[in-house]
Amino acid sequence: MSDATNTLAPAPQPATQQEATQAPLVQTRDGTLLAHPGESVLETLERHGHHVEFQCRSGYCGACRTPLLAGSVHYANVPLAFVSPGECLPCCCKPVGAIRLDIRKG
Repeated sequence: MSDATNTLAPAPQPATQQEATQAPLVQTRDGTLLAHPGESVLETLERHGHHVEFQCRSGYCGACRTPLLAGSVHYANVPLAFVSPGECLPCCCKPVGAIRLDIRKG
């Protein structure tokens, strides 16, 4: 059973000041990446040299669909592409805390 979740409601607020200033982490098969505040998971991946197939950056096509192994992500707008439990659309989601993706560079 996966411990990954998708979130369409407002993202949870940090409980402490330390959590508020701590950037989310995105763990991949190649290591742990530090997400910048406000950037999508796709932007984090690209900034760290990952090449992810995408077509829209808005959640319309689903080309970037990626297994979400742990953690949760937040979508500011409901994506039009179908997202199953245990996967995410990096183009339009943001990590809520630390997440783990089944993805490699290349």
